[in-house]
Amino acid sequence: MTPYQALANAIVELAVKDYKKALKQHYRFPDNEDYAAEVNSVERFFHSGWYGMLTDLDGEYLITGVRRMVRKEVAA
Repeated sequence: MTPYQALANAIVELAVKDYKKALKQHYRFPDNEDYAAEVNSVERFFHSGWYGMLTDLDGEYLITGVRRMVRKEVAA
């Protein structure tokens, strides 16, 4: 893995962590506009051209998987 690939992977990993955190807060406090805005912001990143340059992983697939994971964690 090249240093650039490692950096790209780290950026995507951090976005996933941020997304999980924002989703958990949004599910717990659905009326809080700040949490909803953060969720929307990270989702826009997953659909962006920059994200597409960083990875070949489909952004919508990632969003769906993270949402499924967070729902299970919040329900537990």
